Formats: sequence, structure tokens, C-alpha cells
Amino acid sequence: MNTLRVVVADDQLLVRGAFSALIDSAPDLQVVGEAGTGSEAVELTRREHPDVALMDIRMPELDGLAATRQIAADPETAHVRVLILTTFDLDEYVYTALRAVQHRDRSCADAVRGDRQDPRQPAADEAARP
Repeated sequence: MNTLRVVVADDQLLVRGAFSALIDSAPDLQVVGEAGTGSEAVELTRREHPDVALMDIRMPELDGLAATRQIAADPETAHVRVLILTTFDLDEYVYTALRAVQHRDRSCADAVRGDRQDPRQPAADEAARP
């Protein structure tokens, strides 16, 4: 079984710690770092190369949407799948998050449906490409 490496980014220490504990309790998940700001999340993602970043939308210094854009645009971290968290009921946050990763080969519809089981494995159409 492959272990998915996860970065947890949330400005609230209690929330961040709870998510980290929950993730670490799963046998196939491992938290490789925690960030309290969007800037820290981007730096941590560049340093640790996780498979997944669990990202709060509202954080100081750099919000989660801007951090997601930076992660998606950087060739070194573009492979990282970002899971956005929010308690805010604003559709614009969802649309902005989807636009942040829209340039990837994978469609936004796939991202919403979660069509890939393991983010490290290429989709069938990617595997067939030369």
C-alpha cells in the first residue's frame, strides 16, 4: 500500500492539529508538515513535495486561493493535489479554486468528482500520451 503524503494548512492551530491527527491515524496517509499561513503552505509544499495539500481558504499573509494558484503554477509542485477547506458559503471561492488549477491536463470536472483514486497515478488519458 502506498502512503499519501499530506501537507495541512490552516491558520487555526486547533483545527490544523485536529486534521493532522485525523490524517495521521489512517494507515495510508502521512502528514509531512503543517502551515499556519498561505506563504508557509507554498514553501512547505515546495520543500516536502506532498501528494496532497489540505488548504484552508482564509489564512493570513497569503490566502489559500492565492497559495493554490502558486502551487499549481510552479512546475516543481504542479503535481500536488489541493483540497480546499472552508466554512464560508460562497460559490465564488469554489470557482476561484477550480480556476487556480484549470490549466492542468486534468479537467475541473475530474477534480470535483475525484476521479483519481491515487493522485500519484496518471489518469488513463495521461498514461496513453507519448
